[in-house]
Amino acid sequence: MNWKPYTCLLILVGLPALAAVPPGYNDDESKMQPYSLPDPLVCADGTKVTDATTWREKRRPELLKLFENEVFGRTPIGRPATMKSVLVSEKKDARGGKSLRREIDVLFFGKADGPRMRMLIYTPAAATKPVPVILGLNFRGNHTVTDEKDITLTESWVPNDEAAGISNHKASEATRGCEKEQWQIDYALDHGYGVATAYYGDIDPDYDDGFKNGVHAVTGVPKDGEWGSIGTWSWALSRAMDTLETTTGIDPKKVIVMGHSRLGKTALWAGAQDERFALIISNDSGHGGAALSRRKFGETVKRLNTVFPHWFGYGYRKWNDRENECPIDQHELIALIAPRPVLIHSATDDQWADPKGEFLGGLGADPAYRLLGTDGLAATEWPHAQKLIDSRIGYYLRPGEHGVTLEDWKSYVAFATRQLAQK
Repeated sequence: MNWKPYTCLLILVGLPALAAVPPGYNDDESKMQPYSLPDPLVCADGTKVTDATTWREKRRPELLKLFENEVFGRTPIGRPATMKSVLVSEKKDARGGKSLRREIDVLFFGKADGPRMRMLIYTPAAATKPVPVILGLNFRGNHTVTDEKDITLTESWVPNDEAAGISNHKASEATRGCEKEQWQIDYALDHGYGVATAYYGDIDPDYDDGFKNGVHAVTGVPKDGEWGSIGTWSWALSRAMDTLETTTGIDPKKVIVMGHSRLGKTALWAGAQDERFALIISNDSGHGGAALSRRKFGETVKRLNTVFPHWFGYGYRKWNDRENECPIDQHELIALIAPRPVLIHSATDDQWADPKGEFLGGLGADPAYRLLGTDGLAATEWPHAQKLIDSRIGYYLRPGEHGVTLEDWKSYVAFATRQLAQK
């Protein structure tokens, strides 16, 4: 066995590679307690939403506010006036000549010695017109998504990894390319798509550091009601979008934001807030992502807030063991993306992330999509594995465990190609 990618996978998931739910958590549908979902098309004052104007002007802003207050925290800043994007390197014949590759530093506050993220961007070398791009954050540094030797090791904090010789939170050559199976760059390029990524640790290190590093070193410790790490990572995806809008060879109207696991939660929140993203892909995002919290299947709100206290806004903690009382659930996060296409990916053995609950999150968003004149989710029953539900709300269940595979990328590209053709 090649232990490098396996070790990498264990760390990015944040849990042991679980094929089953650990003791003390429900993984039995027969033990599911009754629950009812809040209606995405009923306003707080009881008004029923029956037209697009009411959705746009009243209900959608109301739902955004609820997710700020009750889940992710409020994003306190937009694009800083001093933000700069600086080209670091350019290679016109990367990946055996099939790609133009660029590294771009996004200086969030305009200073080279301040918080920044390095974007790694690939576009097909043979493209004769601007191309769609799949944008996502990665878990270990840009050098881990490819084995190209001239991609510099990240200088940001990384998790320690005894097998890779990392004991001081500094990246090592041993992790170069360890995530390349999860980033199928050549497959995307061969099908006419660009790929853009950045390391999420550049933005906010993924540990409970009291919000003293990354972007928070400038913005300060979040005040009550402000963002946690997921909110900060989502904000950075919008700053990446700012950069892609001015990057030659990229179609800014066809930028797809994708994320896996905690970064799947991040992609959904970014897509809900920033309507410039043309399509959103959530891969194994679980609770706090696409899965319904009220099901309490696998991971729970309390577990998230206890083990990862930095991820969400402080308001989310009051719903520990009180999911049924929360005024919103995750189907309404997906509804906020309407009418843009969204693809929800699950894995059969990833019971901790509740794959059926992820499907039901999409199904619960269906009415909002149909109100806005598109189809919604073209299935009412949880489908069998390897059947792509290719409607505006898409769904795909892959055999296997928590992770990203070539099979996932094939589904991403197939779904995006059909949906973006309708734009």
